Amino acid sequence: MDRTRIIFVLLFIAGLLLPFQDVIYLVFAMQLLCFALFACAFNLLLGFTGLLSFGHAAFFGSAGYITSYVCKEWGWTPEVGVLAGVAVSTALGWLVGSLAIRRQGIYFAMITLALSQMVFFLALQFPFTHGEDGIQGVPRGKFLGIVDLSGDVAMYYFTFAVFVLGFALVYRTIHSPFGQVLKSIRENEPRAISLGYDVERFKLLAFMLSCALSGLAGSTKSLVFQLATLTDVHWHMSGQVVLMTLLGGMGTIFGPLVGAGVVIGLEKYLAGIGSWSTIATGVIFVVCVLAFRRGIVGELAALYGAKK
Repeated sequence: MDRTRIIFVLLFIAGLLLPFQDVIYLVFAMQLLCFALFACAFNLLLGFTGLLSFGHAAFFGSAGYITSYVCKEWGWTPEVGVLAGVAVSTALGWLVGSLAIRRQGIYFAMITLALSQMVFFLALQFPFTHGEDGIQGVPRGKFLGIVDLSGDVAMYYFTFAVFVLGFALVYRTIHSPFGQVLKSIRENEPRAISLGYDVERFKLLAFMLSCALSGLAGSTKSLVFQLATLTDVHWHMSGQVVLMTLLGGMGTIFGPLVGAGVVIGLEKYLAGIGSWSTIATGVIFVVCVLAFRRGIVGELAALYGAKK
């Protein structure tokens, strides 16, 4: 069994046993899982395809709104509500991606940002989103109509299962022939075109898959906190997932998980010092960026490789 598989097994066992350990608050653990999945989805696009999107909050937040609405107003079960959110984020990803992939580099990033701001405006204006109040009191419901998710332990295992499935899909995609083509596009797009690949089609598929997984994370988060707000579609959220990916290690398997843990952990544990938390967080990020040019996981992987 190689090193990566051992880490997978250890993390999986730790995730299964977490509710029985008095180590971390379960709601905080669920928040970490949701943002880790969000960062993994973004890393698939940036780290393995080379596309920098500044508008991924649109897919994360819109899925949360849809899931919250159908579960609260229509009484749908949580798994169907999550699928509805993922379907909407995927469709939105197809629409945005079809327009954005016609451009490259900073132009691609600016188009995604502009379209994301349009989604933010719609979320602010649509009646069903309730504007700045958001959709509150979203019922967690019963999984498959049987398992009551109102308790934190049951909801944790639902969130953990969603994360494992999403992470497994990302891992399988990266190590598939499709993933190898994405890496070739990242490294040398003209060469990929010369080899006969329909580059725009591959980039659109990667963009849609990333949007679908981002929607999966956003839908799950809305059930965890029983809330969907404008914060989830704001451009700050897009910047946050970029930071998670770069800090953990762009183009690595475990980097987004570490990056999400660092960012969300700092937000939680530095909140007690008030406005100084922003300065403290900024200093920590600057130190990390200067000390870990390839991200935390990237530097550790390089150090381990050098010692072998």
